[in-house]
Amino acid sequence: MGCKSNQFESSIIAENLENNGITNTRNLEEADYYILNSCTVTHKSDNEAIYLLRSAKHKNPHIITILTGCVAQIEKEKLLENNFIDYVIGNNEKLELYNVLKNNHENKHCIASDIMKLNEFTKAVLVDTAKTRANLKIQDGCDNRCSYCIIPFARGKSRSADEEFIIEQINNFSKHGFKEVVLTGIHIGLWGKESGLTLLDLLIEIEQKTTIERYRLGSLNPHEITDEMLEFLSKSKKFCPHFHLSLQSACNKTLRSMNRFYTVEEYLAKIEKINSMFELPFLGSDIITGFAGETEEDFHITLDNLKKSGLSKIHVFPYSLRHGTTGANAGNQVDENIRQIRADIVKALAFIKHTEFIKKNIGKKHEILIEKHPDKKTGMLKGITRNYLTVILNSKDKTLLNTLREVQITKYENGKIYGNLI
Repeated sequence: MGCKSNQFESSIIAENLENNGITNTRNLEEADYYILNSCTVTHKSDNEAIYLLRSAKHKNPHIITILTGCVAQIEKEKLLENNFIDYVIGNNEKLELYNVLKNNHENKHCIASDIMKLNEFTKAVLVDTAKTRANLKIQDGCDNRCSYCIIPFARGKSRSADEEFIIEQINNFSKHGFKEVVLTGIHIGLWGKESGLTLLDLLIEIEQKTTIERYRLGSLNPHEITDEMLEFLSKSKKFCPHFHLSLQSACNKTLRSMNRFYTVEEYLAKIEKINSMFELPFLGSDIITGFAGETEEDFHITLDNLKKSGLSKIHVFPYSLRHGTTGANAGNQVDENIRQIRADIVKALAFIKHTEFIKKNIGKKHEILIEKHPDKKTGMLKGITRNYLTVILNSKDKTLLNTLREVQITKYENGKIYGNLI
């Protein structure tokens, strides 16, 4: 469940188990273990995790259920009160899950250390050749204390992988035939903070010392994308112009309540600058509706600012109270139904803006990385452009899988983008 870091770590867990003789099965009735790597960003994700574990135990009473990830880290021993959960394993222990199972045979066991005491980045490598793009986790944890967010308490302090490790792994991906790597983490904008380095320092190293042909960045805060970084990225031959700038609200009053350290004006100016420096860059963001104290006027300020922004994609979430955060203790909470109504309004706007962005690309030529697996329904090749559009191609030639080719986007129909190879 959850973010790219969780997805990456889930693949590491699976590989570790398979290397130790445990076979993956999609048949729940024959499985010995059910492992859920959970997300706790919202109470909805918490509830979904509990539902999935209860359902697994109901369908197979003999299965051993294991909850790990962020819900496990936050709740710890409390979760063992549920009779459908056998193991609770924290975020720091989950990559060694096989050893935990091997050394602890009794049920109802919790292993979750105090992650706030963790100072070192845990190195993990996965070369999944079945996938087209490689993921590399370069950072973990977060030092910010946004008033809506529980994640720092689930992931601990910011910790960075060292440059040498990152460069070595990217070149290793390249040797295995990967053309693109995605740099992931909980807050990659904090990379290098412990050693006095910046993310830009790392990007310069990647440009100069790796053989990978494309790389993509995870989410960044607006002030972390400096003019110097944009100048460098605009000249890079490896960087994919795909930005995800975390916004959360487009109202300054709400941003202050959220403990976010930028203004809407600064954010919009950054978006405008990126759009002026790159050709059709993908610009994604997140918005939370109905945060504590958000009035109808505040919401409409957010909506108006989003309308005039140059965003390509907006992910929308109704505010979810997370106990242990300052936002949950505020007395002026917005009714849950209103939070959802506001989210639905932003979703409608998000659809319009994403459609407009796609239409701007029709007729344009792009470099595309053809995926290793054709489109399931049509058998046609498909791939991803540098600016993060998935395009179905006019070819079934499997010799083109995992290659970089030029494509011209021809149409957008029934929610899908089509293009011709040039």
